[in-house]
Amino acid sequence: MISDTKITQIFCSFDDFCKDFVPFWQKSLLDNGKKRFRKSKMSLAEVMTIEVLFHLSGFRNFKKFYIGYVCKYLKKDFPDLVSYNRMVELKQQSFMPLAIYLKTLGLAKCNGISFIDSTPLRVCHNRRINGHKTFKKLAERGHCSLGWFYGFKLHIVTNDCGGIIDFMLTKGNVDDRKPLKTASFLKKLFGKLFGDKGYLSKELFTNLFSNGIHLVTKLKRNMKTKCVTPLIDAYHLRKRAIIETIFDQLKNIFQVEHSRHRSPVNYFTNIFSALIAYNFTEKKPSLKKDLVDTKQLILF
Repeated sequence: MISDTKITQIFCSFDDFCKDFVPFWQKSLLDNGKKRFRKSKMSLAEVMTIEVLFHLSGFRNFKKFYIGYVCKYLKKDFPDLVSYNRMVELKQQSFMPLAIYLKTLGLAKCNGISFIDSTPLRVCHNRRINGHKTFKKLAERGHCSLGWFYGFKLHIVTNDCGGIIDFMLTKGNVDDRKPLKTASFLKKLFGKLFGDKGYLSKELFTNLFSNGIHLVTKLKRNMKTKCVTPLIDAYHLRKRAIIETIFDQLKNIFQVEHSRHRSPVNYFTNIFSALIAYNFTEKKPSLKKDLVDTKQLILF
């Protein structure tokens, strides 16, 4: 199901990261008066690898994946496997390493053409909001094109090759434009950024332009057009649906959204490992540059 080459590629990437990160991380825990994590037969790199492989396997349930696939068919790759209960504990310990790896090594690079959008991540059905306890005081009610929901929002920026440049998780009631007002979210971006009408803001456009980012959106019907949109920008605005395809894959293939979580730590760990798994895939939704010569679309 998963090739040995892919397993080796993912493990080597995590292993190189852990060699530098783990000593520094454990030292910081001791300096803050916290105890070390109990030692395990499995290394942190192996745990992180298995978490990412789950999102590439096609399984819908981690327990079935670990017991029914990893323990049966991947023993040669992971000779020191632990019990499922112990694996759940190790998954919680991998929360911080996964987050640091994703932000430093697990994301794509900006190439001057970027797309931004957000999608709701529901944690329960609307009828169960009042009785929901796992994300009480963490999740909030929000509204999207499909109606009201209870949970969080996943904001992502992608390049025209389908790679995720950066992401941000917010509560469900946060405005889509707020991440673009955060300096850390803009560090990797330059060139043109294409978004929907929800990102329309004169103040936001000015701030981004001063940082070397040209925000391009469609205009609302009641807005007067003061200038003609270059054909190249109109082309990329029409191709902005690429980010919707990415959201569809993240939800239906990589499972960033489901209601089976029993702790916030496992919830965010699942999202981090899913985003890492997505960027490890070779075939991503991308613009077919061979079908159109963008230089011919520029208006002088």
